[in-house]
Amino acid sequence: MSHPDVLIDGAGLTCAEVRRVAQDRASVQVDAAGLARAAAAHALVKELAARRPVYGRTTGVGANRLVTVAPEPGSDASAGDAHGLRLLRSHAAGAGPLLDPVIARAMLVVRLNQLAAGGSGVGPEVLTALAEALNRGLAPTAYTFGAIGTGDLSALASAALCLLGELPWRGGQVPAVQFDPADAVGFVSSNAALIGEAALACANLSDLFGAATVISALAFLGADGNIEAYDEFVQRARPHPGQQAVAASLRRLLRGQPTRSARIQDPYSYRAMPQVHGSAVDAAAALDRTLAVELNAAGENPLVDVAGSRILHNANFHMAHLGLALDSLRIGLYQTAALSVARTTTMLEPAITGLTPFLAAGPAGSSGLMILEYVAQSALADLRHCATPATLASAVVSRGVEEHAPFSAQAARNTTQAVAAYRVILSVELVAAIRALRMRGTAPAPGLARDAFDLAAAVLPEPTTDRNLDADLRAAADLLATYPGISPL
Repeated sequence: MSHPDVLIDGAGLTCAEVRRVAQDRASVQVDAAGLARAAAAHALVKELAARRPVYGRTTGVGANRLVTVAPEPGSDASAGDAHGLRLLRSHAAGAGPLLDPVIARAMLVVRLNQLAAGGSGVGPEVLTALAEALNRGLAPTAYTFGAIGTGDLSALASAALCLLGELPWRGGQVPAVQFDPADAVGFVSSNAALIGEAALACANLSDLFGAATVISALAFLGADGNIEAYDEFVQRARPHPGQQAVAASLRRLLRGQPTRSARIQDPYSYRAMPQVHGSAVDAAAALDRTLAVELNAAGENPLVDVAGSRILHNANFHMAHLGLALDSLRIGLYQTAALSVARTTTMLEPAITGLTPFLAAGPAGSSGLMILEYVAQSALADLRHCATPATLASAVVSRGVEEHAPFSAQAARNTTQAVAAYRVILSVELVAAIRALRMRGTAPAPGLARDAFDLAAAVLPEPTTDRNLDADLRAAADLLATYPGISPL
């Protein structure tokens, strides 16, 4: 499958584009202006480093920041070259599982865009090499553990050693690039792995949140819900943006549908969908805004100011903003996921649907979809664990010089795991909603809800007698991954 290029210009990268390159293997093209910015910053930092101390180039790092580096006895390499290689080799010390290749490639996309923004001092040949690695579908040999939200030093050091030919790439090989080893700190001084993983989660959740609204509308029809709660007059009375968007989507989905419930009020899982799911939608929008900054920021230390002929030492590497946005999103995600599980429970209750217990067919005592409640609750328990705020922790490292950490890397990893659990929860609700509608004997009326029903019904088996349900859940999950376009948001 061919994909159009994603232009890497240091200014306009989006979460969706990160996913297109990292997951869908779209190719990248580095903007000429980005290469020029990198070249100008590289020339300036070399000039200034010859005249004044520059962190990581003429000094050690961390608590060694006051130590001036010197050439090794008998070495032909400059002090910066030798120190840069030592820095990369010593910091390539991750542990645990290898980074998922998609996340590892997302790290490369983000770092490439950051370098194109200028400010790192890393030479343009590194940008060209990163683009070639991405276009060949490669992922660096980097590990999961090693970052605490103040720089993905271990993973990026490993990526640098892959570029230099000292570590193998995953998925193939690319010719080694002889970039200036003195650029080592300029290359690793970034949170590209954290930002890349967060961007993937944000893009995936945006799709899932839209799909969740569609699935809840199908569940609403399966449970013969009362549409009064979504009325525009009701929603204007409390105009939070996410609540408004979700309610408007539900009205569009249910327009023209037979909504004749005799219930004066539905359970919260239907009635409060705009309020609860809307809160999660707002949290996702806040994360997307934060990532729009981080994906295109020169979060470098030190930062090269070409126009001012300066090098500025700073803390733009600190990821407090992103960590807090990720924590807030997972809490909102848990709330709406719990509502989805509750809707599944209502669809298995004959007092709500007027259908058989557990939507079962066959001899008395048949279990139907009984076990899916357990599956959903199990996934919800994992999501609840992932929702615990990571930014409540901190750390003091490097002999007390670096005395704060937001643990945003852990927030991103928890969000990745939460996305997987949420997809399971939505898959369960979708299976139950389609079965409830089938047992009613009527498909939704033509419109958005009918389109979604037809997509799901085409892949979900029809038999309602007791049988293995693994294939149903896999088909529902695959549909959620393949057809994000069913979202009306």
